[in-house]
Amino acid sequence: MVKSAAPDYPADFTGGFILLQTKDVPLRNTWSVRVGGNYHTSSHGKDFLHYVGSGTDFLGFDSGKRGLSDGIHSVLKPQGNGYSLTDNGLNNDWRISTLKPIADLNLSADVAHRWQTASGQTIGLNGSLNYSNAYRTILQCENNLFGAYDVTHQRSNYLRRMTDDQYSNNVRLGGMLGLVWLSADNSQSIKLKQIVNLMGKNRYTYRRGYDAQSDYNEQAEYYFQSRLTYNLGLSGKHVLGSHVLEWNAGYVFANRNLPDRRRYTVFGQEDGSLEVENLNDLNREFSLLKEHIYSVGVNWKHDLTWKGWKPFLKAGVYGERRSRRYDTRFFTYAWPNGQLPQSLRNQDVTTELLTDANYGLEGLYLLEQVDWSNNYEAIGLLGCGYLSLHLPFFDGRLEAYGGVRFESSHTELISHTRRQEYSPLSTQYDYNDFFPSLNLVGHLTPTQQLRLAYGRTTNRPEFRELSTSVYYDFELASNVQGNHNLLPAYVDNLDLGWEWYPHAGEVVSLSLFYKHFRNPIEWTYTVAGGTDLVYSYLNAKGANNYGVELEVRKQLDFLKLPQWSLSVNASYIHSKVTFPADSREQDRPMQGQSPYLVNIGLFYHSDEHPEARGWKQGWTASVLYNTIGKRIVGVGRSVGSGETDVRVPDSYEMPRHQVDLNLNKSFGRVSLGVSLRDILGQRVQFKQFEQTAAGEVEQVMRSYKPGRSFSLSVAYKL
Repeated sequence: MVKSAAPDYPADFTGGFILLQTKDVPLRNTWSVRVGGNYHTSSHGKDFLHYVGSGTDFLGFDSGKRGLSDGIHSVLKPQGNGYSLTDNGLNNDWRISTLKPIADLNLSADVAHRWQTASGQTIGLNGSLNYSNAYRTILQCENNLFGAYDVTHQRSNYLRRMTDDQYSNNVRLGGMLGLVWLSADNSQSIKLKQIVNLMGKNRYTYRRGYDAQSDYNEQAEYYFQSRLTYNLGLSGKHVLGSHVLEWNAGYVFANRNLPDRRRYTVFGQEDGSLEVENLNDLNREFSLLKEHIYSVGVNWKHDLTWKGWKPFLKAGVYGERRSRRYDTRFFTYAWPNGQLPQSLRNQDVTTELLTDANYGLEGLYLLEQVDWSNNYEAIGLLGCGYLSLHLPFFDGRLEAYGGVRFESSHTELISHTRRQEYSPLSTQYDYNDFFPSLNLVGHLTPTQQLRLAYGRTTNRPEFRELSTSVYYDFELASNVQGNHNLLPAYVDNLDLGWEWYPHAGEVVSLSLFYKHFRNPIEWTYTVAGGTDLVYSYLNAKGANNYGVELEVRKQLDFLKLPQWSLSVNASYIHSKVTFPADSREQDRPMQGQSPYLVNIGLFYHSDEHPEARGWKQGWTASVLYNTIGKRIVGVGRSVGSGETDVRVPDSYEMPRHQVDLNLNKSFGRVSLGVSLRDILGQRVQFKQFEQTAAGEVEQVMRSYKPGRSFSLSVAYKL
């Protein structure tokens, strides 16, 4: 985990980032397989609703029964003013079926092998394959939306009051293959790495309740999404005397396919029946996103020696090109004369209305709502260069590492100015920035040190944040769109820390940190049309963030418990977004920032006890606890003006405590694992808070019980 800026690290991060390192040359030849199952209290052994027409998606791919037969740009066969439902290869089955999943399934396999040539060169191979198929059910989930508090009648102002039942089947399939060549003297190495991941989500949500007009309605969403990522990397390292040269080249492909998202809404009538009041409330959406990323980088390090003084110099360059294309098509159902006959309005949508008997020349057909403004293309170019210097002083008791990084970022977003026709408009975003950083480390003793670090970083808007493409999020029951006026955020980071390394793998550290944000990007929402929310992104003018962090990874041998170890990571953070005195907004904490975070782990390893014998060997166990403080997940906004000025309140994710237990026992080459997840099973809750004359009022936006899970796994290693 990298928390402090350095010239050789990317500047586009705010809190930190994780460096993932795959295995190089394995120490020995091994292979292993693992089979596991997971039982979830809210999901397994109970009725699970799913979409009949989806077919089987056991590998995460679309089964082929969804989507447009010739892809997102299919030319559909016409019917009147729209498109035929029967002649375009569409799956028109809306029925819902029930099954009872027994448990989740997890499979994985790993292999590691090394070869030694006659000349002493080494070739290493690391490979892995993993698969998981999980079911999750959330019942009786509150899904509410509030406008500004009704101070006249002293009551909450509901814009939506709903209850959701959601059924999700998530499938993951992934693989990794790495090859490494190492010269006989270990001075040269070349690595080839490939990683592929496929994720499929099949979800059905049923919603019922009241809208802003207090009209009862019931809604459903049929949702399937597949995501594929492929990562290819080639890198090398060459030690040439006092020079070290490292290079890398990479390619990443990613796509997100939403082949046939379906939604419908029916409204309650005075006689208690449900009716399709508007055919626009029956709709289907098809979207596809594809992205390609090419990158290349070179790093050079030179060790300097001058009268026993050994500083080193580093320099490097990096280039990246990203391209993305996003296309979406939206269809509603239609009837030849524009109105659905009264005799059909009260029919059950999934089993009676949307069936073959009602399709045809004199029946239902699809009408495309053409909106080119929801499609976009984007190109991002990034060029970087850095120069840094490491200087040891006082025989290495004080180390200084610093330098400057330059990054030139160019983004071209191609959107459309007219809804009904292809009308591309290119918008350019160019930023050229220097990012200085300095890290000072003072070695107090062989195991203790003081660290002082400063660095400037940035947070650039993503393509989706800049695009004004509108997407309806069913869980939020609101539209989501980007903001083409977004600016990059810039962060000045200052850290002061004390670190103690008692033994290998152990650390005790206490750090103070301060961050100043300029133009931080926040997730916000506002009211549109009087009753609907629109979620988007906005820059705040500035913010400050400071706090203290404690990290402990320590064996408990000093308590005469050599088999036990403790891990603690706890932070207290104060954050504040400030606004001018004449602003309609109020100073508040930063969106997404918790006031505290706590992660604690207690671990047991029997094999580390020198007197362990027989059945006492091979045991590992852990107890994990984590929690976060109340944090803003959506920033509200003031609406209206003058006497009508009201504020839609911020939304908060509320704290919850989570405890996990893990137990593992090895029997030679076989190991058995047992886990209990989220034992407390506390509610997940999101709330809005209103300050009124009568005190603070809590308004629950979203609330549900996540359930607990029990897993069992068996692994064999050779």
